[in-house]
Parts: sequence; C-alpha cells; structure tokens
Amino acid sequence: MAYVITQRCCNDATCIAECPVDCIRPTPDQPEFATAEMLHIDPDTCIDCGACADSCPVQAIFPEDELTTSLARYRDINAAYFQRHPLEADFAPLPVLARPSKELGTLRVAIVGAGPAACYAAQELRARTDVEVDMFDKLPTPWGLVRAGVAPDHAGTKTVTEAFDSGFGRDTVRMHLNVEVGKHISHEELLEHHHAVIYAVGASTDRRLGIPGEDLPGSHSATEFVAWYNGHPAYADRHFDLSGERAVIIGNGNVALDIARILTMDPQQLATTDIADHALEALRHSTIREVVLLGRRGPAQAAYTAPEFLALGHLPGVDVVVDEADLVLDPYTQALLDDPEAEPSLVLKVDLAREYAERFPVTGNKRIMFRYLASPTAIAGGGRTESVEFVRNALAAGAEGLRAEPTGVSESLPTGLVLRSIGYRGEPIDGLPFDHARGVVPHDGGRVTPGVYVTGWIKRGPRGVIGTNKTDSKETVDQLISDFIAGALNSPRQDREALAELVAQRQPEVVDRAGWAAIDTVERAAGKAAGRPRVKLTDTEELLRAAKG
Repeated sequence: MAYVITQRCCNDATCIAECPVDCIRPTPDQPEFATAEMLHIDPDTCIDCGACADSCPVQAIFPEDELTTSLARYRDINAAYFQRHPLEADFAPLPVLARPSKELGTLRVAIVGAGPAACYAAQELRARTDVEVDMFDKLPTPWGLVRAGVAPDHAGTKTVTEAFDSGFGRDTVRMHLNVEVGKHISHEELLEHHHAVIYAVGASTDRRLGIPGEDLPGSHSATEFVAWYNGHPAYADRHFDLSGERAVIIGNGNVALDIARILTMDPQQLATTDIADHALEALRHSTIREVVLLGRRGPAQAAYTAPEFLALGHLPGVDVVVDEADLVLDPYTQALLDDPEAEPSLVLKVDLAREYAERFPVTGNKRIMFRYLASPTAIAGGGRTESVEFVRNALAAGAEGLRAEPTGVSESLPTGLVLRSIGYRGEPIDGLPFDHARGVVPHDGGRVTPGVYVTGWIKRGPRGVIGTNKTDSKETVDQLISDFIAGALNSPRQDREALAELVAQRQPEVVDRAGWAAIDTVERAAGKAAGRPRVKLTDTEELLRAAKG
C-alpha cells in the first residue's frame, strides 16, 4: 500500500525531507518544481511508513485505502506523474547552509507582513541562527491570505497556520499587529531597530480589465468579494447583488473557481465553515443559479490547477458545464497533448473538460459553466451592470507561444453581477524601488539592497500556492544571512524594548501575540458553540476589544 498526495497539497515540500526512501517529487531543486501544481508520491517506491502524512502541514496525504470517493483519482494522478518522470535516486549533496558564528551576536530582523511568506521567512531565520524577529501587520490578526483569502470550504489548507503558531511560541518572534508600516512606523525607523527588514506584503490589488463599464455598480474585483466572504474588516460592509439568476466571473484561475463554489454551494454546507456571518446570511437569500467563467484561452491553457478543476465535479447539487465546441483544439495544443512526454497535469485538464462536456445536467441543479476562448469587451448597463459583452477568440502560435486573437464573433451574457478575477498586483512601498510593469519590487534573489529584502508575491508576482513561499523565503533568508556574515548589515542603533515603546506610543491599539491569542480564543469558542471551526470577528473595534480580553 502507498500513501497518496491529494488536492489540498500546499507544495511547501516539508514531506520531502521526511521521506526515508526519497520518493516524493518534484523536489525544490528540480526545474519542474516552480510550476508544479502539487507534489506526488511514487507508488512503487513508497514503503507505507506514514512519515510524509505526519509532517504534512495541510493534511493532504492519505493511505490509498483511505481515499474518499472525491479523492480516489489521486492514486492515478500520483502514478501518472512518475510514468512521465521516472523516479531516479538523487545523489546530489545537500547544500551547506551558511550559519553565522556566535561572535556576530543576535541577528535582529523586522518582517513586514504576517502571511505565509512572512511566516516561512521567520521559520527559516529561527532554524538558521540566533535571531529576534519583529513581525508587523496592519490588520489586528495574522496569517494574511490564509485567513482572508483561502476559501472557507478549504479548512484543511488553513491548518498550515498551526505550524506557524507552534513555531512562534517563544519570544523569538514578536507580533505587532494593527500596526501599519509607513503610518505608525517608517521604513527608516525599522532599520534603526534591526539589522534588516524583509517585506512580505503580497499583492493587494487586482489587475484592471481596461474595458468600458468596468466600474459600473454590480461589477466588482475578486479581491473585494473574497475578502468580504472571508471576513476582512475593511470589506465587511460591502454589498453584492445576489438577486439575479446568473453571475459572471471574468477569469478562470483558482480564485475564480473558489468564488464559483461559494456562489453555488448549499448554504447549509457553508454554515459548517468559518465563512463570515454576514456573507453566509447574504448567500442564504441568494437566487443565483448559474455562474459563468470566461477564459480568454482554451481548456489546456486555463489558469486553474487540475486538482481544483477536478474537485468541482464532486460539488453536491452543482453541474459543471462545458460546451463541446470549446474543446476543438488548435493544432499546436493538440500536438502538445499527443506528445508521449506531455505533462500529465496538462493532459488531465483537457480530459476533465471533456468528461464534464459529456455529462448530462441534473434537473434542479445549479450550474458552473466554463466558456473558453472568450475575452470581455465591455460591461454594459444603464447606470448599473446588466450584461457582459465578449468576443470569441482563436488561438494562434507566435514567437512567444500561443496567443488569443479575436475572431470578430461577439456575444452578450445578461447578468447583474460581474466579478473580475484576472490576477493580483503589488503596490509600491515607500523607500523601495518598484517595477510598475510587473507590480513587484526589483531584487536579486530577494535582496533589494543589503539590509532590505523581499519575499512572497511582492518579490515574484502573484503565482504559486501557499507552500511556494517556503522555498522563496529560504532564498531570501540565504541572501540576508550571507550579508550578515559578510558584515554588510548595519547594527541596530536602538534595542528591542525601545522599538516596543515607540510602537505603543504611535499606535496604542497595537495587538501582540497575547492579544491575538485572546481573539483566537473568542472566535474558536463561538465556533464550537455553533459547530464551526470559528466564528470570525469582522469589525476592527470588536477585534480590539477581544484582544484586550
């Protein structure tokens, strides 16, 4: 019997180090790791020891005989990966990580952000040297997009925060929540109190469509909607018109699939999750029966991952609808699929789309419909959103691969709710250079200048899953520690207690680790009473009251 990695894999590669027979791939040093949708276990080599499952931070690994119906296909998905990439023993020596000598003293680092990228950076620092970390976030709560971005029905994915929390138990890592860098404390002041600053602030805004009607009432960004149903305090008072029968999502990445699920799931199912109460109440009264996702390219190029696409097919009371006409592939894509060395994840995406196209709809079910080869040209309406106009595309091979070209054939979809989900974008940071075209901070392996570093989406752009931040943060920390050893970092001019006094003076409502623990206790207690993981507090004043006990 073998163990099997399943849908919620976070790609942080913790399991690889624990496997005694080295049968989990791809590894972080392999080229395909950067684009892998998930990790895989070779069924012919696995010795059924369970070490990988015990170490998995998101509970994504199961013995093959314990796979549920919705996960059973992952047995074949894991095996197919090794048919394409046969397991070979990796005898490359492990890199020798630079470690500062004790004579250099304690390294002091400020991390701006408290999401996965920030937390992985803090973990790596703690593992490598004697360090004191001060973590800052403008929200009264930590964990970033794990709390405010991961869909409520993906509870297993959120368990990664338990690994972060347990790793921060000592005073090594201090939290300064509800503190905004640039408002309550400056970049220069952080440098006065630390050897280095790591920015892990993510990508906080959405990319624009640049089409007429984009800002009509009823047209919203995915960021707004996701933050609303996840209880982000800045979005709790938003209103979304759920009174129509159809919603249109522009884009078909994993965030778009999350939104489609939330809009079509039975509210009784959602009532067992940590979805925000105001969103749950609104969804109980929703009349939306159909969600249409528009993607500008074909099913092989869709932005979603195959595991998330597969999971949609097991959503109770919901049909996944694909038009067979959209599955007529261009010669270039067909050749890729016919290649004996085609990536299994690419083949799976197209196979799943064909399987959905062959299914018969069930009377009374809601629908999630995928429209490929479609680019929006306008959002139309007399004072508010009434329809989405789009043009049909054809794929043509060019110097940089396939590109979507409009055919001149246009269509229109009546709808009162449009959600734009075409990617996130980073924002400039005071005192740091910025690449406006890419929406990232320019860097060399995470180093902006000696003493200033970046990790996560503000470093690499909005791509990858939660665990991608682990290898990304390791690279950044490597640079930081190398600079520390080389004497390239300025020593702090103020101590840690002076920092705490400065922060408390500038922001009396600062929330520390004890304050977050108090919030966590309140939310979990309310959740236990309601049969849910937690009931989130979504008002800043309520959060601050809870933090004070």
